[in-house]
Amino acid sequence: MTINIRPVASNQDLRRFVLFPHALYRECPWWVPNLISDEIKLLTKGRHPFHEHADAALFLAEENGKIVGRISAHVNHNHNKFHGDRVGFFGFFDCADSCEAACALFDKAAEFVQSKGMDTLRGPMNFSTNETCGLLVNSFNEMPYIMMPYNFPYYENLLESARFSKSKDLVCYHLDESIFSFERIGKLAQRVQERSGMALREVDMNRLKDEMKILRDIYNSAWEKNWGFIPMTDAEFDFMAHELKPVADSRLLYIAEHRGEPVGFIICLPDFNLVLKKTNGRLFPFGILKALWWKRKIRRIRIITMGIKPEHRRAGLDLVFYAKIAQVSPTIGYPEGELGWVLEDNYLMNRAAQKMGARLSKRYRIYDRKIP
Repeated sequence: MTINIRPVASNQDLRRFVLFPHALYRECPWWVPNLISDEIKLLTKGRHPFHEHADAALFLAEENGKIVGRISAHVNHNHNKFHGDRVGFFGFFDCADSCEAACALFDKAAEFVQSKGMDTLRGPMNFSTNETCGLLVNSFNEMPYIMMPYNFPYYENLLESARFSKSKDLVCYHLDESIFSFERIGKLAQRVQERSGMALREVDMNRLKDEMKILRDIYNSAWEKNWGFIPMTDAEFDFMAHELKPVADSRLLYIAEHRGEPVGFIICLPDFNLVLKKTNGRLFPFGILKALWWKRKIRRIRIITMGIKPEHRRAGLDLVFYAKIAQVSPTIGYPEGELGWVLEDNYLMNRAAQKMGARLSKRYRIYDRKIP
């Protein structure tokens, strides 16, 4: 078989790139499409702030004129400036079960980042740890939560056949009422609050611009020592706020204050993947009506991220946040959820989840390949 790799060079090509997974996963009950319009926006230079500090290229793999795979190759200059290394990335990888096609795509991605002076190819990153990332390596028979990827089991073999090795695992924990109960952790959290003087408040959606500045400052302070972290620019944070506002519920968004100073936050979102699955990633012409219908049937949340300033990290604030979500979420219609992702070697976060009795449910892997 002859595999041809060609760049995405037109709007028509971009649409083919975005729609390829729809064909690949057509018979898969677990895969969830992204919102097509949002993915096109993310991939288009000038429409997403990621491209202000990155070089990116998109490629399609074809066999006899039929698309059999896709990949992005990108250099995030903010990452390399922050970490002092020369890492290029691949993302948006989808491929038929063909080592030849996959290797050709990875070789093209490596060629692109090498031309920019990089010595390592890392991924999958769509486009960074601030968006979706990781390759699912277990639990293939369940639907992913919002902003988490899904892939076929054979993808792991495709990467290993292309000389990739594990760089880091990201883990997720399953939560339900039997585990994530306020009765279980509420009293302990109350004692922590009384001892530390911490107060929680909802994010004020009417002052979202001001609130996002607070969240951004905490996020960049809290995460700066984490593996793979890249500080978010003002434009990226504002863009994310705009994109997530339609699915956010202020009753699941909290800021912690100590003596009036914001020191931490937790962000949880209703699992909008149910809606994306039912609308097949399309809002027009009838997707909006479907979305409004299925949105009422969402019963899961994802704890997307939590940030605590370093000087308050050992005060038990993580427990206070978890207790608040455990208290609120079942009363507003969300009896189960997912915590993650968490770096596999983030001792404090993993210990907190395990102490609650949360079940390790999914594992996502980031891979590296040295160039050449």
